[in-house]
Amino acid sequence: MKTRITSVVASARERALDISRKVALAVTSPTEKHAQMILLAAGVIALGAGLSADAIAQAGGGGFGPPNAGSGDIEDGRIANAVATLFRYLEGSFGALIMAGAGIMAIASAAFGQYKAAMSCMIVAVGAFILRSFMNTFFNTSTLDNIDQSF
Repeated sequence: MKTRITSVVASARERALDISRKVALAVTSPTEKHAQMILLAAGVIALGAGLSADAIAQAGGGGFGPPNAGSGDIEDGRIANAVATLFRYLEGSFGALIMAGAGIMAIASAAFGQYKAAMSCMIVAVGAFILRSFMNTFFNTSTLDNIDQSF
């Protein structure tokens, strides 16, 4: 009985020494695989800490996010103003300038044999021409129209 206990203790001691040797080897001379595993663990920890407030539906502002992270309220007035200004430029005289310039460049490119460039310029010209109807068809631009009327 005593020899069996001694052999179990010796086996456990050998396993512990083997694990400690592997850990010491990994710490003293890490390989590329060790570095990748450390970076993976750091990335998972960073993502878990950064997304915890958004992932917990009952957070109510707790976690690592901003104070009102759980409320879902976003103040998008400044973004809407910037988009409305950009669309106002593109739908106005700047859009006409882009359309005319792209049309002239398409004609010039086709004259010099650059048909791929001519097609690209034609796509830009037609896109500048139909931008307003495209945006009204595929996106909700009622807020942008209201902002546009307030100026």
